[in-house]
Amino acid sequence: MNAIRRPRSSSPVQRVARRLVEPAVFDFWASRVHPLWSWERPLARLRERRQAAEGAVTLVLQTNRHFAGLRAGQHINLGVELDGARITRSYSPSKVAGNRLEITVREVEGGRVSQHLCRHARIGEVFALGAAFGTMTLPAAVHGPWLFLAAGSGITPLMAMLRELDAAGMPVELDLVYWARTRAEVCFADELAALAARHRGLRVHLRLTRQADGPAAPRIDDTDLAALVPELGHRQVFACGPHGFVHSARAQLEGRVVRFEAEAFTPPRALPGEGGSVALTLSRSGRTLTVPRDASLLEALEAQGLRPASGCRMGICNTCACTRREGITRDTQTNARSGEPDATVRLCISAAATDLTLDL
Repeated sequence: MNAIRRPRSSSPVQRVARRLVEPAVFDFWASRVHPLWSWERPLARLRERRQAAEGAVTLVLQTNRHFAGLRAGQHINLGVELDGARITRSYSPSKVAGNRLEITVREVEGGRVSQHLCRHARIGEVFALGAAFGTMTLPAAVHGPWLFLAAGSGITPLMAMLRELDAAGMPVELDLVYWARTRAEVCFADELAALAARHRGLRVHLRLTRQADGPAAPRIDDTDLAALVPELGHRQVFACGPHGFVHSARAQLEGRVVRFEAEAFTPPRALPGEGGSVALTLSRSGRTLTVPRDASLLEALEAQGLRPASGCRMGICNTCACTRREGITRDTQTNARSGEPDATVRLCISAAATDLTLDL
């Protein structure tokens, strides 16, 4: 379980050739012969696109030999070419099978990448892949009862792990509690029902918060999980969803269960008193910007028309990390302040608490 496919090691001939060949030039000409050929860059080609739910699609990708693989539950950065520029976003594959990946993407209002993937991506389109990252994965040997908590797109990493457990015969007792607004927005609905019917130890609880033809289910902060899930105190828990969902799950369960791990795919809301703006100096370019204190530095820079490197946008992949030269930043996840000079900050989960200088 959780095997990682490694790229083939370089032969002596390849190691010698590496000194003589410019990879970018090789990639340019090789792509004219086969879209997935490259010197060393991991790439993936879109082979199939199907509707996953209302407002969401599943993309089936074929990877090339340079992609090292990933464990169910991990994330990858997907590079998409839009208007002559590469934009990177992080996705957690919902299925991993050899050189095939499936990512399930929900369209986000104003989201250039999600709209392209859901509406316009054509069969055969090639994407750049980053290395896998993330630690919320199943252990090599699973044991004891588990609880998965998902809201919205948070179902995707948990679905990959469910499929892995299914392939192993569902060796543990597991409850999945999955919140969605309506039944039409539930991803993998038929497959989840089939999995629950096939495995006596798997129970799926759908919680529909805005269903028009029936009573609305309470959100997680108004749900008594101990009444819903038997032997809650013996559970190992994985939770994934928006920041508010993860915060509520953590507040309710941390310290009450055997293990609690969570990932949030949206930034937290600003806390009271974090209003106003400060000056942000970019030391490399010499520019000084006025940025709000209640937004992440990544969001503030993008609002000014800048495009710093980014990936997961939730503090995991470190693609957006840069050096803070002067000033104090606030961790938007914990509200902790840090002012140590020449320290690394992650733009996606850091906000400016004072006037600030970054090595950008």
